[in-house]
Amino acid sequence: MYFLYSAALAVAFVLATPYWIFKMLRHGKYRAGLAERLGRVPERVRSAQPGDQCVWIHAVSVGEVLAISQLVQELKQSSAKKLRIVISTTTTTGQNLARERFGEENVFYFPLDFGFCIGPYMRALRPKLVVMAETEFWPNFLRKAKRCGAAVAVVNARISDRSLPGYRRWRGILARVLQNVDLFLAQSEDDKRRVMEIGAAPERVEVSGNLKFDVKPPAKLEIVEQVRQAIERGGGGPIIVAGSTVEGEEVLLLGAFQVILREHSEAVLILAPRHPERFEKVWEMLQGFGVGRDELISLPGLTRFEKLRRTELAPNANIYGAVLLLDTIGELASMYELGDVAIVGGSFVPLGGHNILEPAQFGKAIVVGPFTHNFRDIIGIFLREQAIVVARAAAEHGIKADLGPKLLELVPDESSRRKLGERALAVLESQRGATARTARSLIRLLEAAK
Repeated sequence: MYFLYSAALAVAFVLATPYWIFKMLRHGKYRAGLAERLGRVPERVRSAQPGDQCVWIHAVSVGEVLAISQLVQELKQSSAKKLRIVISTTTTTGQNLARERFGEENVFYFPLDFGFCIGPYMRALRPKLVVMAETEFWPNFLRKAKRCGAAVAVVNARISDRSLPGYRRWRGILARVLQNVDLFLAQSEDDKRRVMEIGAAPERVEVSGNLKFDVKPPAKLEIVEQVRQAIERGGGGPIIVAGSTVEGEEVLLLGAFQVILREHSEAVLILAPRHPERFEKVWEMLQGFGVGRDELISLPGLTRFEKLRRTELAPNANIYGAVLLLDTIGELASMYELGDVAIVGGSFVPLGGHNILEPAQFGKAIVVGPFTHNFRDIIGIFLREQAIVVARAAAEHGIKADLGPKLLELVPDESSRRKLGERALAVLESQRGATARTARSLIRLLEAAK
């Protein structure tokens, strides 16, 4: 089985090479960390202090890095031995955040799922425990980890609605792969059932909760206060922060924003696209929307104005306002604090949504679209407590778009916004504790692996 899988992966790799080269040349994508992905252990990682035992945690991107941040600290504090914890990521944005949080000497790109790429890392690090965040089931990697003597765990495990049918089809093969995992810590009872349904042994599956509920509030950034003061001095407001937007959403949100501007002409929209490679494209779109001006705005007192761009929307003489494009990584979570309303993207087109817990930490009124299956459990909890608003930005299947009207109703109603935000924060607080439970289970597994 593993030989056939590796052969198929090699063929896929060869066929995809022209696409990867194109992306490297045009966008610089995949270029970062290429040698590390191919099995070259960076010297900064190889020569770092080893510790008594090594724990390797794989966190794909920014969301997973944030989720395991508290877990890393909890593991170090809970272990009787000095642990060296190393982090691998797949995406560049995740890599940058991980290096910032855990130090460059402990962070590297996850190797491709070939034995010759994985082996050098196993020999250099000799991990006693390998932890995969969420559902990263790489057959060769899991097999290699077990053969090298490491205990293997999957934490924050979840099976999305979109992934489940595919996993079911390959259950016979997947069950063999999952035999290499010693412990699954699922986000919910539903995820536990699904993990067992795709082939995990029931005695190896537990529920520990969702690590993302334990993410600490972001640090206060100077840029956030500068933007706040600049908007206040300019008479701007109310403020809507639309975060993690994806392809096709910005134009929908701008349409809804125009509805707001008809009654709140000084409203400000802070728009934060999800993917860095789209920053310039979104900026170009803003320039062509209404009467965009090709310039950066230097708001009074805003010294880091290069981080924010503005264009004016003026479809007619009576409608105008400001849009600030946040074209940086790592500042959105803190920027949510400014919003009177927080819109979380990835949910107005059928991609499954993004994390709503960042604005919830500030007790903000949160609005999402109808496509939130990637966070079904979190969204379900918030919906049960009436702590979130769901709206459509585009008409579909005979259902009218209602994002603009719902925002127009919510924005001036301070009492409703405050109650929504208070309920959101209460939900967040009620679900904390997954990190401590996960750490205890991993420490037990690590001690049993001696």
